[in-house]
Amino acid sequence: MHRHNGFRELDRRESLRLLSLVTIGRVVYTEDALPTILPVHFLLDPDGAVLFQASAASHMARAVRGAVVAFEADHFDEAGHTGWSVVVTGRASVVTNPVKEARLRSSGPRPWLETGDGIFIHVEPELVAGRVVDRNGHVPAEQVELSPADMP
Repeated sequence: MHRHNGFRELDRRESLRLLSLVTIGRVVYTEDALPTILPVHFLLDPDGAVLFQASAASHMARAVRGAVVAFEADHFDEAGHTGWSVVVTGRASVVTNPVKEARLRSSGPRPWLETGDGIFIHVEPELVAGRVVDRNGHVPAEQVELSPADMP
């Protein structure tokens, strides 16, 4: 992977591994021709797809259906000047498979607010880009972990 001034690009496998360590990320989409970013609780499917729940009546749910969106999650240690960031870009769709929807309802990501009309959004991982940052430029991605206090 490439290194630049303390940044190191991650491959897809490393990026998805790090993404699986956290449960909160940000969905980036377009609403009324303007960029919008919202935090969500999410789950990473074994195939690398990002899944999160939204109110069916929300602006976000309407804006992301069938649209290409970005999803970002990260973890940083300010004191140690280390961290990582992963961005997944892909087409968003509503989960309509009844078996998958039932599984997500029982063990999937929960929304910030329970509205009673939640739908699950699936973001296909078409592009996955990650990077590790270390001011000394030497932290291998396999050593980047969360401390127990940071675990969900």
